[in-house]
Amino acid sequence: MEDALERWRSEKTASYLSSAVATAEPDPAKAALFRQMANAAETQAAILAKDLPEIPPFEPSLRSRLTAFLIRTFGPRAMRPILAASKVRGVSVYSGKVPAGHPWPTSVEAVGARHRGLGGGTLRASVFGVNDGLVSNTCLVMGVAGAAVEPGIILITGVAGLLAGAFSMAAGEFISMLSQREMFEYQIGQEKDELARYPDEEAEELALIYAARGVPLDEARVITKKLIANPEQALDTLAREELGLNPDDLGSPLGAALSSFIAFCIGASLPLIPFLFGLSHGVLIAATLSGAALFAVGATLSLFSGKGALLGGLRMLLIGAAAAGATYGIGSLFNVAGL
Repeated sequence: MEDALERWRSEKTASYLSSAVATAEPDPAKAALFRQMANAAETQAAILAKDLPEIPPFEPSLRSRLTAFLIRTFGPRAMRPILAASKVRGVSVYSGKVPAGHPWPTSVEAVGARHRGLGGGTLRASVFGVNDGLVSNTCLVMGVAGAAVEPGIILITGVAGLLAGAFSMAAGEFISMLSQREMFEYQIGQEKDELARYPDEEAEELALIYAARGVPLDEARVITKKLIANPEQALDTLAREELGLNPDDLGSPLGAALSSFIAFCIGASLPLIPFLFGLSHGVLIAATLSGAALFAVGATLSLFSGKGALLGGLRMLLIGAAAAGATYGIGSLFNVAGL
Protein backbone atom coordinates (compact mmCIF):
# COMPACT_ATOMS: atom_id res chain seq x y z
CA MET A 1 0.00 0.00 0.00
CA GLU A 2 2.80 2.37 0.91
CA ASP A 3 4.52 1.59 -2.39
CA ALA A 4 1.35 2.38 -4.37
CA LEU A 5 0.91 5.66 -2.47
CA GLU A 6 4.54 6.62 -3.07
CA ARG A 7 4.22 5.90 -6.80
CA TRP A 8 1.01 7.94 -6.94
CA ARG A 9 2.79 10.87 -5.33
CA SER A 10 5.70 10.43 -7.75
CA GLU A 11 3.37 10.71 -10.74
CA LYS A 12 1.57 13.72 -9.27
CA THR A 13 4.94 15.39 -8.64
CA ALA A 14 6.02 14.61 -12.21
CA SER A 15 2.82 16.23 -13.45
CA TYR A 16 3.38 19.31 -11.28
CA LEU A 17 6.97 19.75 -12.46
CA SER A 18 6.12 19.01 -16.10
CA SER A 19 3.57 21.82 -15.94
CA ALA A 20 6.22 24.09 -14.45
CA VAL A 21 8.57 23.23 -17.33
CA ALA A 22 5.81 23.86 -19.89
CA THR A 23 5.14 27.29 -18.37
CA ALA A 24 8.83 28.27 -18.36
CA GLU A 25 9.74 26.78 -21.75
CA PRO A 26 9.92 29.46 -24.49
CA ASP A 27 9.84 26.93 -27.35
CA PRO A 28 6.15 26.27 -28.18
CA ALA A 29 6.84 22.71 -29.38
CA LYS A 30 8.70 21.75 -26.23
CA ALA A 31 6.12 23.50 -24.05
CA ALA A 32 3.38 21.49 -25.74
CA LEU A 33 5.32 18.28 -25.14
CA PHE A 34 5.63 18.93 -21.42
CA ARG A 35 1.95 19.81 -21.14
CA GLN A 36 1.25 16.42 -22.73
CA MET A 37 3.70 14.79 -20.33
CA ALA A 38 1.88 16.44 -17.42
CA ASN A 39 -1.42 15.04 -18.69
CA ALA A 40 0.16 11.61 -19.15
CA ALA A 41 1.48 11.66 -15.59
CA GLU A 42 -2.00 12.56 -14.34
CA THR A 43 -3.44 9.64 -16.30
CA GLN A 44 -0.92 7.25 -14.79
CA ALA A 45 -1.57 8.66 -11.33
CA ALA A 46 -5.26 7.91 -11.86
CA ILE A 47 -4.40 4.31 -12.72
CA LEU A 48 -2.30 3.98 -9.58
CA ALA A 49 -5.05 5.59 -7.51
CA LYS A 50 -7.23 2.52 -8.17
CA ASP A 51 -4.96 0.57 -5.80
CA LEU A 52 -5.52 3.06 -2.98
CA PRO A 53 -8.41 2.77 -0.49
CA GLU A 54 -8.71 6.54 -0.53
CA ILE A 55 -7.04 9.29 -2.53
CA PRO A 56 -5.29 11.83 -0.30
CA PRO A 57 -5.04 15.49 -1.30
CA PHE A 58 -1.87 16.25 -3.19
CA GLU A 59 0.37 19.10 -2.10
CA PRO A 60 3.77 19.62 -3.80
CA SER A 61 6.64 19.03 -1.40
CA LEU A 62 9.05 21.78 -0.42
CA ARG A 63 11.63 20.17 -2.72
CA SER A 64 9.20 20.23 -5.65
CA ARG A 65 8.31 23.88 -5.00
CA LEU A 66 12.00 24.77 -4.86
CA THR A 67 12.62 22.87 -8.12
CA ALA A 68 9.76 24.74 -9.78
CA PHE A 69 11.25 28.04 -8.58
CA LEU A 70 14.65 27.08 -10.03
CA ILE A 71 12.98 26.12 -13.32
CA ARG A 72 11.42 29.56 -13.54
CA THR A 73 14.69 31.24 -12.57
CA PHE A 74 17.27 29.34 -14.62
CA GLY A 75 15.15 27.65 -17.29
CA PRO A 76 14.31 23.97 -17.84
CA ARG A 77 17.47 23.08 -19.77
CA ALA A 78 19.74 24.05 -16.85
CA MET A 79 17.60 21.92 -14.53
CA ARG A 80 17.77 18.76 -16.65
CA PRO A 81 19.61 16.55 -14.08
CA ILE A 82 17.20 17.50 -11.29
CA LEU A 83 14.20 16.97 -13.56
CA ALA A 84 15.46 13.49 -14.47
CA ALA A 85 15.89 12.65 -10.78
CA SER A 86 12.30 13.83 -10.19
CA LYS A 87 11.05 11.47 -12.93
CA VAL A 88 9.99 14.25 -15.28
CA ARG A 89 9.67 12.57 -18.67
CA GLY A 90 10.85 14.08 -21.91
CA VAL A 91 13.99 15.87 -20.74
CA SER A 92 15.92 14.14 -23.52
CA VAL A 93 14.44 16.71 -25.95
CA TYR A 94 17.14 19.06 -24.68
CA SER A 95 19.69 16.76 -26.30
CA GLY A 96 18.73 18.25 -29.65
CA LYS A 97 16.47 17.71 -32.62
CA VAL A 98 16.80 14.76 -34.97
CA PRO A 99 18.80 16.28 -37.86
CA ALA A 100 17.49 16.37 -41.38
CA GLY A 101 18.63 13.35 -43.33
CA HIS A 102 19.17 11.30 -40.18
CA PRO A 103 17.47 7.96 -40.84
CA TRP A 104 14.68 7.26 -38.38
CA PRO A 105 14.77 3.59 -37.27
CA THR A 106 12.06 1.46 -38.78
CA SER A 107 12.53 -1.63 -36.59
CA VAL A 108 13.27 -2.55 -32.98
CA GLU A 109 16.70 -3.79 -34.08
CA ALA A 110 17.47 -0.39 -35.60
CA VAL A 111 16.55 1.31 -32.33
CA GLY A 112 18.96 -0.97 -30.50
CA ALA A 113 21.74 -0.19 -32.96
CA ARG A 114 21.07 3.54 -32.56
CA HIS A 115 21.50 3.35 -28.80
CA ARG A 116 24.54 1.10 -28.62
CA GLY A 117 27.94 2.66 -28.24
CA LEU A 118 26.77 5.95 -26.74
CA GLY A 119 28.82 5.52 -23.57
CA GLY A 120 32.53 5.06 -23.22
CA GLY A 121 33.65 8.13 -21.34
CA THR A 122 36.45 6.33 -19.48
CA LEU A 123 39.25 7.60 -21.71
CA ARG A 124 37.92 11.16 -21.59
CA ALA A 125 37.60 11.02 -17.79
CA SER A 126 41.15 9.67 -17.47
CA VAL A 127 42.58 12.43 -19.66
CA PHE A 128 40.78 15.08 -17.61
CA GLY A 129 42.02 13.44 -14.42
CA VAL A 130 45.61 13.63 -15.62
CA ASN A 131 45.06 17.24 -16.65
CA ASP A 132 43.59 18.20 -13.27
CA GLY A 133 46.51 16.66 -11.40
CA LEU A 134 49.06 18.22 -13.74
CA VAL A 135 47.67 21.75 -13.62
CA SER A 136 46.88 21.86 -9.90
CA ASN A 137 50.20 20.43 -8.73
CA THR A 138 52.26 22.41 -11.23
CA CYS A 139 50.64 25.58 -9.91
CA LEU A 140 51.27 24.45 -6.33
CA VAL A 141 54.93 23.66 -7.03
CA MET A 142 55.47 26.94 -8.87
CA GLY A 143 53.81 28.93 -6.12
CA VAL A 144 56.03 27.38 -3.45
CA ALA A 145 59.10 27.71 -5.69
CA GLY A 146 58.28 31.39 -6.18
CA ALA A 147 58.60 31.81 -2.44
CA ALA A 148 62.23 30.57 -2.81
CA VAL A 149 61.95 27.70 -0.35
CA GLU A 150 64.28 24.69 -0.25
CA PRO A 151 63.80 21.95 -2.89
CA GLY A 152 63.02 19.47 -0.12
CA ILE A 153 60.13 21.62 1.08
CA ILE A 154 58.87 21.93 -2.50
CA LEU A 155 58.89 18.14 -2.81
CA ILE A 156 57.04 17.60 0.47
CA THR A 157 54.48 20.25 -0.45
CA GLY A 158 54.02 18.73 -3.90
CA VAL A 159 53.53 15.22 -2.50
CA ALA A 160 51.00 16.55 0.00
CA GLY A 161 49.17 18.34 -2.83
CA LEU A 162 49.23 15.16 -4.92
CA LEU A 163 47.73 13.03 -2.17
CA ALA A 164 45.15 15.61 -1.10
CA GLY A 165 44.01 16.21 -4.66
CA ALA A 166 43.95 12.52 -5.59
CA PHE A 167 41.93 11.50 -2.54
CA SER A 168 39.56 14.43 -3.06
CA MET A 169 39.03 13.49 -6.71
CA ALA A 170 38.53 9.82 -5.86
CA ALA A 171 36.00 10.60 -3.12
CA GLY A 172 34.11 12.96 -5.40
CA GLU A 173 33.99 10.42 -8.23
CA PHE A 174 32.85 7.67 -5.86
CA ILE A 175 29.98 9.71 -4.43
CA SER A 176 29.00 11.06 -7.86
CA MET A 177 28.97 7.63 -9.49
CA LEU A 178 27.20 6.01 -6.55
CA SER A 179 24.49 8.69 -6.49
CA GLN A 180 24.03 8.41 -10.25
CA ARG A 181 23.73 4.63 -10.06
CA GLU A 182 21.26 4.77 -7.17
CA MET A 183 19.11 7.27 -9.05
CA PHE A 184 19.17 5.14 -12.18
CA GLU A 185 18.30 1.93 -10.35
CA TYR A 186 15.39 3.64 -8.59
CA GLN A 187 14.08 5.25 -11.78
CA ILE A 188 14.47 2.15 -13.93
CA GLY A 189 12.70 0.08 -11.27
CA GLN A 190 9.71 2.41 -11.43
CA GLU A 191 9.83 2.46 -15.22
CA LYS A 192 9.84 -1.35 -15.34
CA ASP A 193 6.75 -1.51 -13.13
CA GLU A 194 4.95 1.13 -15.21
CA LEU A 195 5.83 -0.70 -18.41
CA ALA A 196 4.09 -3.78 -17.02
CA ARG A 197 1.09 -1.81 -15.72
CA TYR A 198 0.32 0.42 -18.71
CA PRO A 199 2.47 -0.32 -21.77
CA ASP A 200 0.20 1.60 -24.17
CA GLU A 201 0.57 4.82 -22.18
CA GLU A 202 4.35 4.37 -22.06
CA ALA A 203 4.45 3.84 -25.84
CA GLU A 204 2.41 7.01 -26.40
CA GLU A 205 4.69 9.06 -24.13
CA LEU A 206 7.73 7.87 -26.05
CA ALA A 207 6.05 8.67 -29.38
CA LEU A 208 5.25 12.20 -28.19
CA ILE A 209 8.89 12.73 -27.21
CA TYR A 210 10.11 11.65 -30.64
CA ALA A 211 7.49 13.85 -32.28
CA ALA A 212 8.80 16.85 -30.31
CA ARG A 213 12.24 16.08 -31.70
CA GLY A 214 11.05 16.27 -35.29
CA VAL A 215 9.83 12.73 -36.06
CA PRO A 216 6.37 12.37 -37.66
CA LEU A 217 3.97 11.29 -34.92
CA ASP A 218 2.39 8.44 -36.88
CA GLU A 219 5.80 6.95 -37.66
CA ALA A 220 6.88 7.37 -34.05
CA ARG A 221 3.77 5.56 -32.81
CA VAL A 222 4.38 2.59 -35.10
CA ILE A 223 7.96 2.07 -33.95
CA THR A 224 7.27 2.66 -30.26
CA LYS A 225 4.43 0.12 -30.31
CA LYS A 226 6.87 -2.45 -31.65
CA LEU A 227 9.51 -1.34 -29.20
CA ILE A 228 7.31 -1.74 -26.12
CA ALA A 229 6.74 -5.38 -27.10
CA ASN A 230 10.43 -6.03 -26.30
CA PRO A 231 10.68 -5.30 -22.54
CA GLU A 232 14.48 -5.21 -22.31
CA GLN A 233 14.86 -2.93 -25.33
CA ALA A 234 11.93 -0.83 -24.15
CA LEU A 235 13.44 -0.24 -20.71
CA ASP A 236 16.74 0.88 -22.20
CA THR A 237 15.05 3.27 -24.61
CA LEU A 238 12.60 4.65 -22.03
CA ALA A 239 15.47 5.39 -19.66
CA ARG A 240 17.31 7.33 -22.37
CA GLU A 241 14.42 9.11 -24.06
CA GLU A 242 11.96 9.71 -21.22
CA LEU A 243 14.34 10.29 -18.33
CA GLY A 244 17.52 11.37 -20.15
CA LEU A 245 19.56 8.63 -18.44
CA ASN A 246 22.34 6.71 -20.18
CA PRO A 247 22.83 3.18 -18.78
CA ASP A 248 26.17 2.89 -20.61
CA ASP A 249 27.60 5.72 -18.52
CA LEU A 250 27.02 3.90 -15.23
CA GLY A 251 30.16 2.07 -14.21
CA SER A 252 31.47 0.93 -10.86
CA PRO A 253 31.76 3.66 -8.18
CA LEU A 254 34.87 1.95 -6.81
CA GLY A 255 36.36 1.62 -10.30
CA ALA A 256 35.66 5.28 -11.04
CA ALA A 257 37.29 6.34 -7.76
CA LEU A 258 40.37 4.20 -8.39
CA SER A 259 40.83 5.35 -11.99
CA SER A 260 40.40 8.97 -10.95
CA PHE A 261 42.94 8.55 -8.15
CA ILE A 262 45.52 6.99 -10.47
CA ALA A 263 44.98 9.50 -13.29
CA PHE A 264 45.33 12.45 -10.92
CA CYS A 265 48.51 10.96 -9.39
CA ILE A 266 50.08 10.50 -12.83
CA GLY A 267 49.49 14.12 -13.77
CA ALA A 268 50.45 15.52 -10.37
CA SER A 269 53.69 13.52 -10.20
CA LEU A 270 55.27 15.06 -13.32
CA PRO A 271 56.29 18.44 -11.83
CA LEU A 272 57.79 16.61 -8.83
CA ILE A 273 60.27 14.49 -10.83
CA PRO A 274 63.24 16.91 -10.75
CA PHE A 275 62.82 17.49 -7.01
CA LEU A 276 62.44 13.79 -6.32
CA PHE A 277 65.81 13.05 -7.96
CA GLY A 278 67.51 16.16 -6.64
CA LEU A 279 68.23 17.59 -10.09
CA SER A 280 69.68 21.05 -10.43
CA HIS A 281 67.51 23.75 -12.00
CA GLY A 282 64.51 21.83 -10.69
CA VAL A 283 62.01 24.63 -11.32
CA LEU A 284 63.04 24.96 -14.96
CA ILE A 285 62.89 21.20 -15.54
CA ALA A 286 59.52 20.96 -13.79
CA ALA A 287 58.16 23.79 -15.95
CA THR A 288 59.48 22.09 -19.11
CA LEU A 289 58.05 18.69 -18.22
CA SER A 290 54.71 20.19 -17.26
CA GLY A 291 54.57 22.30 -20.42
CA ALA A 292 55.24 19.29 -22.64
CA ALA A 293 52.62 17.27 -20.77
CA LEU A 294 50.06 20.08 -21.01
CA PHE A 295 50.58 20.26 -24.75
CA ALA A 296 50.13 16.47 -25.03
CA VAL A 297 46.93 16.57 -22.93
CA GLY A 298 45.51 19.42 -25.02
CA ALA A 299 46.31 17.54 -28.23
CA THR A 300 44.65 14.40 -26.85
CA LEU A 301 41.51 16.31 -25.84
CA SER A 302 41.21 17.49 -29.44
CA LEU A 303 40.20 13.92 -30.26
CA PHE A 304 36.95 14.57 -28.38
CA SER A 305 36.35 18.10 -29.64
CA GLY A 306 37.19 17.51 -33.31
CA LYS A 307 39.58 20.50 -33.33
CA GLY A 308 43.16 20.43 -34.56
CA ALA A 309 45.70 18.77 -32.28
CA LEU A 310 48.19 21.64 -32.62
CA LEU A 311 45.62 24.25 -31.66
CA GLY A 312 44.34 22.14 -28.77
CA GLY A 313 47.85 21.54 -27.47
CA LEU A 314 48.88 25.20 -27.69
CA ARG A 315 45.69 26.37 -26.02
CA MET A 316 46.17 24.01 -23.08
CA LEU A 317 49.84 24.99 -22.82
CA LEU A 318 49.00 28.70 -22.70
CA ILE A 319 46.27 28.20 -20.09
CA GLY A 320 48.51 26.09 -17.89
CA ALA A 321 51.46 28.46 -18.32
CA ALA A 322 49.32 31.44 -17.35
CA ALA A 323 48.06 29.68 -14.21
CA ALA A 324 51.55 28.52 -13.20
CA GLY A 325 53.03 31.95 -13.91
CA ALA A 326 50.38 33.61 -11.77
CA THR A 327 50.99 31.31 -8.80
CA TYR A 328 54.77 31.72 -9.14
CA GLY A 329 54.34 35.48 -9.07
CA ILE A 330 52.08 35.33 -6.03
CA GLY A 331 54.52 33.00 -4.30
CA SER A 332 57.38 35.41 -4.96
CA LEU A 333 55.51 38.04 -2.94
CA PHE A 334 56.12 35.82 0.11
CA ASN A 335 59.82 35.26 -0.61
CA VAL A 336 61.03 33.48 2.52
CA ALA A 337 64.69 33.74 1.56
CA GLY A 338 64.72 37.36 2.58
CA LEU A 339 63.04 36.73 5.91
